[in-house]
Amino acid sequence: MIELVLAFAILLVLWWTFWSGFSDASNAITTVIATRVLQPWQAVLLAAGGNLLGVFLGSAVVETMGKGILAPGVASAELVIAAILGGMVWEYVTYRRGIPISETQVLVGALVGAAIAARGVDAVLLDSIFMRILLPMAVAPLIAFLAVLAFVALLLRAVNGFPVPLLNGLFRRLQLLSSAFFSITHGANDGQKSAGVIAALFIFYGMEVGAEGIPLWLKAAVFLALSFGTLFGGWRIVRTMGFRLARLRPWQGFAAETSAALVVGGASVMGYPLSTSQTVSGSIMGVSAAKGKHAMNMSIVREILVGWVLTIPVSIVLGFASYLAVAALLG
Repeated sequence: MIELVLAFAILLVLWWTFWSGFSDASNAITTVIATRVLQPWQAVLLAAGGNLLGVFLGSAVVETMGKGILAPGVASAELVIAAILGGMVWEYVTYRRGIPISETQVLVGALVGAAIAARGVDAVLLDSIFMRILLPMAVAPLIAFLAVLAFVALLLRAVNGFPVPLLNGLFRRLQLLSSAFFSITHGANDGQKSAGVIAALFIFYGMEVGAEGIPLWLKAAVFLALSFGTLFGGWRIVRTMGFRLARLRPWQGFAAETSAALVVGGASVMGYPLSTSQTVSGSIMGVSAAKGKHAMNMSIVREILVGWVLTIPVSIVLGFASYLAVAALLG
């Protein structure tokens, strides 16, 4: 029975990873679509390949997710099942509305809620969550926003005086590189989060986790799930982030992607599981702000902010309620 429940929990984590690729990973391609450099299907293929390559960028985020949220001996299969099911409720609601929320916030919030229901507040590593997850997650969009403003200023100075047609062609090619770069760093950060949850399960059941957190074949399965999810789209989110939020030119897309990739890649090396959706939102807002406030659709900005403010509290409540239901069902 334990083996079946554990296997089901791992399958649910892989499904969550697929869903993350389906919805959140589309943020990796919003700028390259918004600038019309690639068609949506071409951008999706590029992002899927980049996400898969992210498996080679270390395992620091696995350590944070596996040991930095819940106390040792808490992350049972029942708890993980409850957290995933509870989090999926909010994921589905916001996806139907086309609001690009943070899968990281949903996952962390649902795990915290389920853990409180199972063992009380002492089961949650509050200091670690604040310092290693919430604080970096809150600062990352601001850093991306400011970084892209500085990058745009340097970029405009560097290309001043060059013919516009030449620059358009150059930045269309450069944006292919920046989009691939962001997809790789996105895969490294998002894929490692799911791998970290599986590592926590392995620790709970006394299974060997090794230096990489989980066996290489299972880690590869996580990244394949993320990549296949990206292949299947998430068009609603792409439309919100790529078309409704701001209209971008190739040089702006290049600046936004490069800035966001540097922030996400640096965080992955340091073991900080960021919200990649919020980070790319910060960079897109920054490059749009460089054109002036009216270059952004402010009603969509407000809608996204509402989603951010609600996500963690709602996810905690849903994780709590879901654990009670799962515990009652499994006895």
